[in-house]
Amino acid sequence: MFQVGSVFIPVTDLGKAKEWYIKHLGVKEIDSWEGGVGLFFPQGSVQLGLIEVDKPQPTEFNVKKNQKNVYFNFVTADIHSAYKELNEAGVLTSDMEDFGGMKCFDFYDPDQNTFSVVDEDPHSPFHKENVKKQQAGFLK
Repeated sequence: MFQVGSVFIPVTDLGKAKEWYIKHLGVKEIDSWEGGVGLFFPQGSVQLGLIEVDKPQPTEFNVKKNQKNVYFNFVTADIHSAYKELNEAGVLTSDMEDFGGMKCFDFYDPDQNTFSVVDEDPHSPFHKENVKKQQAGFLK
């Protein structure tokens, strides 16, 4: 019945942010409007919307005292390549971590918005192929 269409990201300089996202995430522009721009990934169906705001706003929430979590993450099939490319391009990243087969790291855009990149273990129920199997069960 529903699926995620777009994820919106607050940015303080729309032009600068648009170029940054195109350069570092490989997205393409769909269209723009006053105060915003829509972007798509060459693969997948979820779109990104960059919305210009007056001051930076968090893209993460507090879980516990010193622990935060992002609202969404990016998935990649080759996390080592993604990590290397972002670092070589001068994008600030965290160290890569391994949580029982799932590898992940965070990176930051020009507004210091935090985003996670994950490479899910193929045996995890959250891996896209395993989710597709679960989805297929509902289509029968």
